[in-house]
Amino acid sequence: MNSPLSQLAESLVGSEIVRIGNAINDQINAGAKIYNYTIGDFAPQVFPIPKELLEEIIKAYQNGATNYPPATGVPALRKAVSQFIERHEGIQYAENEIQIASGGRPLIYAYFKTIVDPGDKVIYAIPSWNNNHYTHLNSGVPCEILTTPENDFMPTAEDLKPHLSDAVLLCLCTPQNPTGTTLNQSELEKICDLVLAENNRRPESVKKLYVLFDQMYWTLTYGQTKHFHPVQLRPEMKAYTLTVDGISKAFSATGVRVGWGLGPERVMAKVKALLSHVGAWAPMAEQQATAMFLNNDTAVTTFLADYKKHLEERLWKLYNGFEALQAKGFPVEAIQPQAAIYLTIKIDLKGRKTSEGKALATQNDVTEFLLKQAGVGLVPFLCFGADKESPWYRVSVGTSTISDIEQMFTNLEAAIKSLSM
Repeated sequence: MNSPLSQLAESLVGSEIVRIGNAINDQINAGAKIYNYTIGDFAPQVFPIPKELLEEIIKAYQNGATNYPPATGVPALRKAVSQFIERHEGIQYAENEIQIASGGRPLIYAYFKTIVDPGDKVIYAIPSWNNNHYTHLNSGVPCEILTTPENDFMPTAEDLKPHLSDAVLLCLCTPQNPTGTTLNQSELEKICDLVLAENNRRPESVKKLYVLFDQMYWTLTYGQTKHFHPVQLRPEMKAYTLTVDGISKAFSATGVRVGWGLGPERVMAKVKALLSHVGAWAPMAEQQATAMFLNNDTAVTTFLADYKKHLEERLWKLYNGFEALQAKGFPVEAIQPQAAIYLTIKIDLKGRKTSEGKALATQNDVTEFLLKQAGVGLVPFLCFGADKESPWYRVSVGTSTISDIEQMFTNLEAAIKSLSM
């Protein structure tokens, strides 16, 4: 049967990342050794969840925590989240301003549904993760801000300023997926000031401009890089900031599915109502366990110190490897590690020819060449809304080992050397 479905269903675009993942799996199933840097996840054998969290999950199930949790989340977890963010970020949210969900995605969807009507303007950077899809799901009008490597692929206040006057949602992610880069204090302050000025200009009868602030990676900053929250810098932003957070990336617990949102009480009440119909709550046992873990600040800080050390080691190993290739004259580039589990790299091989005489005519040809000839799986920025011919890629280190990185560079250098002009 080919009878029509809803307009939304018929207009959905499949995930390019899934397509690349399928191509990688085909190579692996055929016996190839693939160095897979496409997955925004962690290999549990390499980066397991904190043992204290695991023990609390097991204990909760053994104690029979298998029923429905409250719609807003277990009270002990909302209290633990409130105390956790105050200790570590210096921001204060009451329990009625906190919503628990099964990770960040349901919260992002609920924020969009709560704020965006069909035809409303949504602003987000390119590249960025899934904002284009959430805007489409809610029939919003996308306003895409094309970012540049000169600004670490982060939007600036100057970029955003001309577009705020008729927008209802500004999506910010820092540290950012896919780039692993961050908004610094000065730039975020300028953006907050623009949002406050815009909302002060609007009469009460007009919908305000809200900031969807995705900080899923905020615990993972390296070196001198620091994370800042809008409410930390401008307390007045609390009325307009909708935060996405959780344990997925902060504690290598993507499959545990515990996330939380922070926002104004009135907005969060609507988010709760929406999610109660969807049933997108985190499991009872995992909620209870997360509450216990977040309250154990010694366990939290001990885990983060070791976890971040190993992630940073991999990111710098990759960065230095690409710097070494660039020093040898290869057409590659990398942005220094700042945060998250990602490195931004450039591999500009378009126009070169393989040993069989086939020209790499498109960036997709380059991506396929890297996979088949070097055994390296990368996600191009086109998967995050960038131009399909962009030579920039996301490298994820959550499933990598140091020894694999070393071998990967041997393969990559040999593959590039095999090309001719």
